[in-house]
Amino acid sequence: MSRIAIDEEAIRRLAALLEETGLTEIEIAEGESRLRVARATAQTVVAAAAAAPAAATTQQASASPDTPPDASHPGAVLSPMVGVAYLSPEPGAPPFVKVGDTVAQGQTLLLIEAMKTFNQIKAPRAGVVRRILVESGAPVEYGDVLMIIE
Repeated sequence: MSRIAIDEEAIRRLAALLEETGLTEIEIAEGESRLRVARATAQTVVAAAAAAPAAATTQQASASPDTPPDASHPGAVLSPMVGVAYLSPEPGAPPFVKVGDTVAQGQTLLLIEAMKTFNQIKAPRAGVVRRILVESGAPVEYGDVLMIIE
């Protein structure tokens, strides 16, 4: 049986990169060698809670005022892709929008970086920004609720 050489320093660097970028896993490959580093996420915890009895989960969800609205909310702005959300055009700059701002349809609300490309997320309708549900630099998944515009 052959023994696999483990590069502990590479694992540490990848773990630091996960923390730095907010990613949940990263994999690199070189020739026949592959190295994958992953970390537990809040989604993992949520999935475990979903396995609890339905009554307890429902009671807990209704008791929490910070429960994010689901994608069916009429004012929900959903993430069209997986990436990293940025609320301002560059570090140190003011955010595109703040809670309470009135926005026009088509106005840029935030950026999502995916594959080293910054994609503008525009307001699907005019209204007032009621909630911003992501933090700048946070990873987002396809279909995540980013903001509520009413």
